[in-house]
Amino acid sequence: METTDMSGSNSENLKTTPESDVIVTEGVTKVYAADGIPVNALNGIDLTIQSGEFTALVGPSGSGKTTFLNIISGLDSPTDGKVWLAGKILSEMDGNELSDFRRDNIGFIFQAYNLIPVLTVEENVEYIMLLAGVPKAERHERVIAILEAVGLKGVANRVPTQLSGGQQQRVAIARAMVSEPAIILADEPTANLDSKTGADLLEMMRRLNAKTGMTFIFSTHDPMVMEGARRLITLRDGQVDTDETR
Repeated sequence: METTDMSGSNSENLKTTPESDVIVTEGVTKVYAADGIPVNALNGIDLTIQSGEFTALVGPSGSGKTTFLNIISGLDSPTDGKVWLAGKILSEMDGNELSDFRRDNIGFIFQAYNLIPVLTVEENVEYIMLLAGVPKAERHERVIAILEAVGLKGVANRVPTQLSGGQQQRVAIARAMVSEPAIILADEPTANLDSKTGADLLEMMRRLNAKTGMTFIFSTHDPMVMEGARRLITLRDGQVDTDETR
């Protein structure tokens, strides 16, 4: 099998994995200090996520789901262990390099939508492309196409307060996907939605996953999302408890 050299700056970082492995974690540990007492949020997680997976991270509150998402995205750093993302070791990048790499490779879908209220739908969706220097005409064309794909044709000039919760989450999904990142990370994406809207959005993301090959990773408590995932990873006490592929 053709491989990608995931070498770092010294022999300890040498690692070669298949090109299909978009996320690899090795011994990832995270320790927080709570009132001076160390708390282990993650305890040596080894995982490989392949390109095109539709995976749900599940487990009770405090099991480490959100911490794990933050670490594999580079929003947080592990206390110990390594993370390879699209062939790069995150800990070896400086702040600007990591920000640019994250911008170009990861789309985020947040539970609270995180839309900018004073911007229109089009301006919210195009924002990452604007930062990346994509020309205006291309930005507009891609925004209109992705809004139609997520069922929001005709709302480009509205602001978030003129949309329902389900529509705002669709905007968040469009924003995450419009720059065509390799990975979409979603933290409880259906938590604030009614069951029908949540089901519609999950089905839409499944279709987009099948069509584009983007890798989707969800942190969720929602049984519907768990049922729809093709791989279910259960975390408990900061460790992988079960890992089931369907």
